[in-house]
Amino acid sequence: MKLKHIMIMAVAALAAAACTEDSPKTTWPEGEGPDKEPVQIERGTFAKGADVSWVTELEKAGYTFTNADGTQKELMELLRDDCGVDAIRLRVFVNPERDKEINGWCNIDDVIVKARRAHALGLRLMIDFHFSDRWADPGQQFIPSEWENYTLEEVKSAMADHVSTLMTALQRYDIEPEWVQIGNETRTGMMWPLGDYQNGDNFTQMVNAGYDAVKAVFPEALVIVHLDGGNQSYLYTRIFSKLEAEGGKYDMIGMSLYPGDTSWQKDVDDCIANIRKVQADYGKPVMLCEIGFDYTQPETADRILSDMMEKGKAVDLKGIFWWEPEAPAERGYTKGCFDNGTPTAALNAFRN
Repeated sequence: MKLKHIMIMAVAALAAAACTEDSPKTTWPEGEGPDKEPVQIERGTFAKGADVSWVTELEKAGYTFTNADGTQKELMELLRDDCGVDAIRLRVFVNPERDKEINGWCNIDDVIVKARRAHALGLRLMIDFHFSDRWADPGQQFIPSEWENYTLEEVKSAMADHVSTLMTALQRYDIEPEWVQIGNETRTGMMWPLGDYQNGDNFTQMVNAGYDAVKAVFPEALVIVHLDGGNQSYLYTRIFSKLEAEGGKYDMIGMSLYPGDTSWQKDVDDCIANIRKVQADYGKPVMLCEIGFDYTQPETADRILSDMMEKGKAVDLKGIFWWEPEAPAERGYTKGCFDNGTPTAALNAFRN
């Protein structure tokens, strides 16, 4: 989403004195937590998910979360028990400590902290590789600073190492991601200018390098290529026709959809129509990896999610992830679905 980076500027300021060496301290100590015994995770069903990648950073800044009864809970546990969430999505940057705005958050160590927490709760896991030191979205797909002067082959090798490092770290903790995104909202490719979608088949080669690295560790993980604008069919025709023509390897198509205040019904219907089209054209299942709506309109947000779930069943949509539901609105991002640290009615469709 284009607006994601707005809130992080303010939140990062709160964590300016922190680094991700501190972030593991926000997790539960060894042997503690809500579930001490291994949990059985049900895979393959409709995913009711949330991207909560900000959670350790927000905890470091002093934020807490409560359910409707006023009981304070760890965020993922609250989402599971009180909101019906069964899957967690986590973004990962390459060298975020090199970016003053990001301040080191969402590096591999920080992701492992959150992944272990999700796994302890029996939550399914999606990993979202941005392949940047900071946000990657339609407006910014900046190559990691360390890779700026690399050739295509060197970038592919560095990608593979980066993916393998995280996958292997997850494996050490017996955590198997169900889904892995290779790139985030890549309507114009990734790691500009080298991986611009118009620069030969470089983008496809990058996708394939990431795919191979995931499968080398977790052969059953579903690799996703993710675009924004799920209601804009032409974006998907442009990228996925290219991948098909150039031998691109992926298992699932990922979409983002941020419906408009007054156009949400049309946006949902257009997204459903696009899901039907890409399934017919490319033979791949579809996941809605991001959705969000104004937190001050929780009843409308609930209607949107309910409508998307109901219509999604007819096209075999594989799941929906709300993007950063816990985001504190006073920090500049208003498409979460918590109000003062407490969930609104927006996720009722998941719970029900």
